[in-house]
Amino acid sequence: MHRGLRWRVATVALTVLTGAGALGACGGDDDDGGSGSSPQLKLGYFPNITHATALVGVQKGIFAKHLGTAPKTATFNAGPAAVEALFSGAVDATFVGPNPSINAWAKSHGKAVHIISGAASGGVSLVVKPGINGVQDLKGKKIATPQLGNTQDVAIRYWLKKNGLTANKDGSGDVKVVPQDNAQTLQTFAQGNIDGAWVPEPYASRLILESKGKRLLDEKTLWPGGKFVITNLLVSQKFEKAHPDQVKKLLQGVVESTDYINQHPAEAKTAVNDALTKLSGKPLKPAVLDSAFKEIQFTTDPVATSLVQGAQHAEEIGLLEKTDLNGIYDLGPLNDVLKASGKAQVSDK
Repeated sequence: MHRGLRWRVATVALTVLTGAGALGACGGDDDDGGSGSSPQLKLGYFPNITHATALVGVQKGIFAKHLGTAPKTATFNAGPAAVEALFSGAVDATFVGPNPSINAWAKSHGKAVHIISGAASGGVSLVVKPGINGVQDLKGKKIATPQLGNTQDVAIRYWLKKNGLTANKDGSGDVKVVPQDNAQTLQTFAQGNIDGAWVPEPYASRLILESKGKRLLDEKTLWPGGKFVITNLLVSQKFEKAHPDQVKKLLQGVVESTDYINQHPAEAKTAVNDALTKLSGKPLKPAVLDSAFKEIQFTTDPVATSLVQGAQHAEEIGLLEKTDLNGIYDLGPLNDVLKASGKAQVSDK
């Protein structure tokens, strides 16, 4: 095991939206319920608008249509917890950020997972109290991220380092980076217990619209062309090899869900809000939805170059040992689906 890949695993919030029973009782990859048919796919994702592809696919029954039955689902707060669920077999595939995907690849020496599709680009911001006007104003401040080692956590630590500020994993340094659940961040920011947060949508927009925070930095400004992967689809290699038909059907659902979001934005917002309401018990305000959707591009393109750069960033701040990413993508099945639909294929370069 790589020494640089020691994670503090957050509590996994398992929320079953469809199917009966908790995921812990789902059985292994070959569990077909005794029917002799393909297993009911177990799918993970986050209650974030950056995971709208999953939210829409589940809520609108798009995944169920292609898979033949609704997937068993689980939600997570951040990537490392989702990856642990993938390793344990609690889920077969999960929507997750690039850095946890890289860590999963490295930790398993390239034998446990593949990235099989992109899902979203952008949709991440550093939101701070009104009195903070620049990076140097962050000295001595507390800034939240979703989890140690997750995509946003790596992003802020790298950005601070490039600006001459330290943010150590133990919480010391010029800036105290505080990993915590996104839902908790909404509370701690409103209460004044933190000074800001580097978070995905809808949390960035909620901090601005509900707690009078201000956007100090939109992360897309740090990337060439304003594009960087925030969400991709990671699958267990074991499941992929055993059930390639299920993987292809899942990808058909991903492509259709992406098209639905881009072609029917108003309906997609409603579907996302309905899904988030089921998860949290409370819908988002229309202004939050509108603000969040404006920040994100939904695409099956994995924006592979940004993942490679993200790995380099994690290496530079000591959260990842040097890792060979050759083979992390398996985009063949996705490109088959895209080609059959008359769409442009995507690249792992």
